[in-house]
Amino acid sequence: MSRIAISPEIVQWARERARLDLDALIARFPKLPQWESGEVLPTFKQLENFAKATHVPFGYLFLPEPPQIPMPIPDFRTLQNQQLRTASPDLLDTIYSMQERQAWLREARLECEALPVSFVGSARITDDPVAIGQEMRRLLRLEDGWTANVRTWKEAVSALRSAIEAQGIMAVINGIVGNNTHRVLNVEEFRGFALVDDYAPLVFVNGADAKSAQMFTLAHELAHLWLGAEGSGLSGFPGIFPDGGVVETFCDRAAAEFLVPEAELRASWPGVRHTDTPFESLARRFKVSPIVVGRRAMDLRLVDRQQFFDFYEAYIRQERNRQQNASGGGDFYNNQNTRVGGLFAREVIRAAKEGRIGFKRAYDLTGLNGGAFQEYAHRLGMELP
Repeated sequence: MSRIAISPEIVQWARERARLDLDALIARFPKLPQWESGEVLPTFKQLENFAKATHVPFGYLFLPEPPQIPMPIPDFRTLQNQQLRTASPDLLDTIYSMQERQAWLREARLECEALPVSFVGSARITDDPVAIGQEMRRLLRLEDGWTANVRTWKEAVSALRSAIEAQGIMAVINGIVGNNTHRVLNVEEFRGFALVDDYAPLVFVNGADAKSAQMFTLAHELAHLWLGAEGSGLSGFPGIFPDGGVVETFCDRAAAEFLVPEAELRASWPGVRHTDTPFESLARRFKVSPIVVGRRAMDLRLVDRQQFFDFYEAYIRQERNRQQNASGGGDFYNNQNTRVGGLFAREVIRAAKEGRIGFKRAYDLTGLNGGAFQEYAHRLGMELP
């Protein structure tokens, strides 16, 4: 049985980059430690399987040293672990997929002589972010108290995403790579990103995050679109104080005003300030994380820093426990409403029906094959021949 001479450094790089459980990986490849030490060489078949398991292009494993894979978009993340600055395969594959969708939709809209989306790039970093947050809400036609009309955070996220898509923006929420439930996106690596384009703007939210946190990320990434070219990029902010420079600070403040307007919060505060759970009470009203409400109250000096941080530490501990006990699932086709989005799906389905693209291309763009594509089109009220 022939063995393939490869660099042990490459094997270690592929393994670390994949960020998979080491014991599970060794269970699949018992000789992995020996490959990394150079004591044993893998077979061609073993190497193929290792490339698939670690999501590394097969040819990379034959390089003499680890390649430098640049981030395809600007990186605004503020991560404590600098090792995470090397993007995981899951993150890169997600960005590449969204860029492909964006490029296709841009061309489709240009062919139809569509007008550019006017608000993209309409703000400058020197503008008042509070005013931009108010402008975002006005454009999306979200009046004061709009969250009172929805019962849950899940419904609020859906309503906000629909309002965003109504303005011609692709709004994608997904916690996995495509439809692969074995490739869960890591919230500690990124929260979301924005891909700025005049004709096909896109915001992506890591759906593995809590629903209440997804609201803030949606608004945050929307603010990135307002900034235009200087706002396109990846967001992390694992803590309560983003420190990604002026761009992240701007988007953070705009999102805060968009979701929890100062006037509404000040009007509501007297009714909850003496209760045991003021942040949670207002979070249910505004349909955001209690942390967002608490941070907003602190910024507006409705509470002092100590009161907020005491709450923050306790809430984070509770949230981690909830995430550990949470279960996934849900209807596959309902999930496509966020993973693909009605706006993009309808454009692709229409193009396939009109013969402007082949069905194979439509399957690739949506990540839905054959019967699944047909059924999703049916659920959107767009019957296919």
